[in-house]
Amino acid sequence: MDFMSLLGSMVQGTMSSSPAASSRMSNAGGGIQDLLGSLMGAGQSMTQRVGGDNLAAGGVGALLGTLLGGSRSTTANALGGGMMGLLGMLAYKALKNSSSSSSTQQQQTMTYTQPSPQQQASDAEIILTAMIDAAKADGQVDPQEINKIMTNLQSSGAGQDGVNYVISKLQGPMETAKIVAAVRGRPELAAQVYSASLMAIEVDTEAEKRYLDKLAKAMGLNSNIINNIEQLTSANSRDYVC
Repeated sequence: MDFMSLLGSMVQGTMSSSPAASSRMSNAGGGIQDLLGSLMGAGQSMTQRVGGDNLAAGGVGALLGTLLGGSRSTTANALGGGMMGLLGMLAYKALKNSSSSSSTQQQQTMTYTQPSPQQQASDAEIILTAMIDAAKADGQVDPQEINKIMTNLQSSGAGQDGVNYVISKLQGPMETAKIVAAVRGRPELAAQVYSASLMAIEVDTEAEKRYLDKLAKAMGLNSNIINNIEQLTSANSRDYVC
């Protein structure tokens, strides 16, 4: 299964069907642009500080172009890679900003490391699992919603195998334990998982709020990191409609 392409199709489908989720992704994209500018303004090149060549190869530029009003003809694989790069940079900034106990020197030397292609593909599966779990967190994924998701995936270029995979996951049990095991010892991936979960849904039910709180706690994310992520995406999962 090509999880990178499937993630890209999921992202494109989410952007098409959920204005709120699309807005959060766009806000996060703007935050990454600000981050790149601030790092470059600090006197060191983007390549030195965040691996600019690899970052570009990951498709962040393509994703930002799509999020911020550019062409939506970008391939699913590029969107998937861009989403992973975007989440990686978002996690970097959220974790860096939460290190209030670290010295200024330690924070300045904190770097973003682009995962290997193999690791990125594995992480994409976890991110995809997290987005699907978030979508069914309120227990209300009915046949009509599944049909809508299937249509969005197909229009985004997902193959039948990918569509069947997502549908089976939507109809299956929650996979919180799998996600928590995957992020153990990797706070940057935990931050990415929380960010992707927040982007995937409109947090407008108590069940969704409880799910996000439980997930964050199980992954070991503290309130500072959570608040940073929500600020970066201009989301407030604490405000919801019962």
